[in-house]
Amino acid sequence: MFQKIFRSYINSFSDLRREVWLLAFITFINRAGTMVIPFLSLYLTKSRGFSLEEVGWILTFFGLGSVAGSWVGGKLVDSIGHYKTMTASLLLSAVLFVLLQFPVSFWSICAGIFLVMLVADAFRPAVFVAISAYSKPENRTRSVTLIRLAINLGFSAGPAVGGLIIANSGYSGLFWVDGITCFLAGLLLLKLLHPKKAKENVKEVNLNPQAVLNDKPYLLFIGAMILFGFIFIQYFSTMPLYYSEVHLLPESDIGLLLGINGFLIFLLEMPLIKYMETKNSSALQNVILGTFLVAISFLVLNLTGWIGALLVGMLFMTIGEMIAFPFSNTFALKRAERGKQGSYMALYSIAFSISHIFGHNSGMQLIGEFGFNLTWYIMVFLGVVACALILWLIRILKKEAVSYSSTPIL
Repeated sequence: MFQKIFRSYINSFSDLRREVWLLAFITFINRAGTMVIPFLSLYLTKSRGFSLEEVGWILTFFGLGSVAGSWVGGKLVDSIGHYKTMTASLLLSAVLFVLLQFPVSFWSICAGIFLVMLVADAFRPAVFVAISAYSKPENRTRSVTLIRLAINLGFSAGPAVGGLIIANSGYSGLFWVDGITCFLAGLLLLKLLHPKKAKENVKEVNLNPQAVLNDKPYLLFIGAMILFGFIFIQYFSTMPLYYSEVHLLPESDIGLLLGINGFLIFLLEMPLIKYMETKNSSALQNVILGTFLVAISFLVLNLTGWIGALLVGMLFMTIGEMIAFPFSNTFALKRAERGKQGSYMALYSIAFSISHIFGHNSGMQLIGEFGFNLTWYIMVFLGVVACALILWLIRILKKEAVSYSSTPIL
């Protein structure tokens, strides 16, 4: 029985091209190296002495830089290609992460954070387009999932190592390690991946590409993703407060609950995606399912005061995340074939950057004004609205009678 399960798990990773694995490895090194990000608030308060209000504004510049970086990255992909964009982003990020330790004034740090995120997040639309270039069409969703696994593992390993570096070398060591790992990721990209390796998947050039801002169905999809991102990120900002203030959990138990999310993604996401690919559901139908499960995870918390509901809610959220993200990415990549891929995938990245800019602060404000219970009901409502938007999108696409592939993705 165990051998059968293990074999099934290993088989879920089969048929992925070597270049996709290399891209995942480079992404892992890059994300594991961005250790400054999880400790940014602590660094700004403890090392630089800023107030919480000032830190809030600095983090706003973090989000604005992310939006700008995604937009610039999309433009660069369309003009110079994903390979050069990824390489430039990694190598320039290496320099900027090292330099970020030196600004001391409020506005210089705001400018530094904005510049770092502008350059670093130019990598995001480029890596999405690279997935499309290096992966086989039938394996695109699992290729996206592998990159997500690399990102999750990187973000899991980074803070653990970062804490040790701070304990031994202080925050300065953190900036140096961030810079070095970004530089190594850039060198690996230059050494191991080359544009010629994507030539098997080069598609016929679209001589009349549609401007992404004129693609109204895609904009509707982006609106739904902003709402999905808005409710999803509550688990990493307001939800820990709920665990602590309502259920009186210590930090160790809160960390364990959040850790279950990453562990389950690592263990189950790839087999789950391979299984769902065998079903007769379209990509957008799967996105609806994933969004609905995330919304339900908030409802569960309000239905009972039983502490076990926290685990049930986390399970619903994690399964929803594992379904919604890969299939939404797949739809975006496929839709991007109508126009310039960089611009399309930049807008997809920007959707989640916008969620970060407004989601954390809005969640805090809602809790302060109305309390946790009503806030969770609002999240459920926003999730239902996101599902309704995608259902509307499906109807619009059916009326367009657009055939994206032999496998339905509507």
